[in-house]
Amino acid sequence: MSPDAIGTTTAIALAVVKTLVLVVGSLITLFAYRAYRRTRQPALGYLATGFGLVTLGLVFAGMFYELLEVSLRLGLLLESLLMLAGFLVIAYSLYAPSP
Repeated sequence: MSPDAIGTTTAIALAVVKTLVLVVGSLITLFAYRAYRRTRQPALGYLATGFGLVTLGLVFAGMFYELLEVSLRLGLLLESLLMLAGFLVIAYSLYAPSP
């Protein structure tokens, strides 16, 4: 297999995996948001927000690189910052006292 074919195969696989991450992450975010709407527990609202940020972070690096033509390093930095923010919000949601 030629190096170009391997690169193309990898790019397609990455696009498929990122799309699946977006779909599954969006579903988890939706379920957490529905739970928040049903119970009005602030912790569930934070949890939904955190999962949304993590999902966006996982998808944005490639989007920034491909669509906005930013450097891959900057795209990865933005991805990591969104994921960090999401994980911090998720951690807070698990720590937050209930009313």
